[in-house]
Amino acid sequence: MTHKPSVLFVCVHNAGRSQMAAGWLRHLAGDTIDVRSAGSAPTDQINPTAVDAMREVGIDITGETPTRLTWDTAEASDVIITMGCGDACPVFPGKRYEDWKLTDPAGQPLDIVRQVRDDIKTRVTDLLASIEPQS
Repeated sequence: MTHKPSVLFVCVHNAGRSQMAAGWLRHLAGDTIDVRSAGSAPTDQINPTAVDAMREVGIDITGETPTRLTWDTAEASDVIITMGCGDACPVFPGKRYEDWKLTDPAGQPLDIVRQVRDDIKTRVTDLLASIEPQS
C-alpha cells in the first residue's frame, strides 16, 4: 500500500498565495498528492486578481473557498508550507516545514500578481521534485 503524500499551503487570508500554490500543485501533480490550503484569518472569497493570473496559465481556482486553518488539517499533512501566517501555524514533530517569503498579492496590480504566480510555480515545481509517495 502506498501513502499519498499531503501538502498544506497556509497564508493569512487563504485567498491568494496559498490558493495559487495549491492550484499549481494540483495542476502539476494530478492526483498523486493530497493538496490542501488554509488561512489563519481567511477572507470570504478568493482574490479576483489571483484568479485572473492563474486563468492566464490555464488553471481555474474559482471553485476554491478560503478555509480556516485547523489543528487537524495541519496534523494530517506531511508537508506544511507557510507564507506569512506567523505564529498561527501549529508545529508538529516529524512534519516537513518550509516558509516561503512571497509578496502578498492582496491589492496588487495584475503584473505584480503574475510575478508572484510565477515565483510560486518555480517553488512548487521544486517541492514536487522533492516529494515521493511512500510505501
